[in-house]
Amino acid sequence: MKKIVPFKKDLMFKTDVLEIISISLEHTLSIKDLSLISGNFLISGDYRVTENSTSLEKFSYEVPFEIHMDEKYILNNATIDIDDFYYEIINNKVLSVSIDVCIDKLDEKKIEEKIEVREEMIESTKEVGKDLQEVEKVQEEKVEKIEQKEENKSSSKRGEVMDKIEEKERCIELEDTPLTSIKNTNTEIYKSYKVYIVREGDTIESILDKYGMTRSDLEDYNDLTNIAINDKILIPFVNEKVA
Repeated sequence: MKKIVPFKKDLMFKTDVLEIISISLEHTLSIKDLSLISGNFLISGDYRVTENSTSLEKFSYEVPFEIHMDEKYILNNATIDIDDFYYEIINNKVLSVSIDVCIDKLDEKKIEEKIEVREEMIESTKEVGKDLQEVEKVQEEKVEKIEQKEENKSSSKRGEVMDKIEEKERCIELEDTPLTSIKNTNTEIYKSYKVYIVREGDTIESILDKYGMTRSDLEDYNDLTNIAINDKILIPFVNEKVA
């Protein structure tokens, strides 16, 4: 592949110029690194000042040149030369030069290489994304465990409080209740008892087990024929016996 790079420069003469008798162009351009080409143009020659001049004046210029090539080009085998050179004299004082630099044997990076690099970048990005997702997943699981643990603690505490409240509601202790309001066929005298409120799931047997009583003891103070939810059962506590 060949590429032409144009270059233009205006150079001042030391004196007026009638005509240029001779001119030459050399260069020291070379590849400096993977994408940089730089060096100097060496422009020299002779010119006549007036028509009657028998002697010629010499001129010489060293003009720097530098160009950065696109990264898509490979310069390993490239060659550099002058493709075209032209000039003109402006106002008998200025030498305006135009130089076309030819850079030949350029290679362009293959599309496959670009695609491969792009795919590597994509894969790398995917891996980073996966790592981030894994980290986020672990963090979310930790947060969920902590929240669940706190919720369980809170639920446990709420359950304990509710159990205590329910127990308190179900068992109301009444002190020094008049004996006339209590059915009593025994000689035992009870100065205190609890009122137990029957809830769903209760049975006479479970209530007896709870308070360590016999059915006959409970029947002395309650009619146990048709016990239903929210009924109140008297739970007696023996304080003294009458002989």
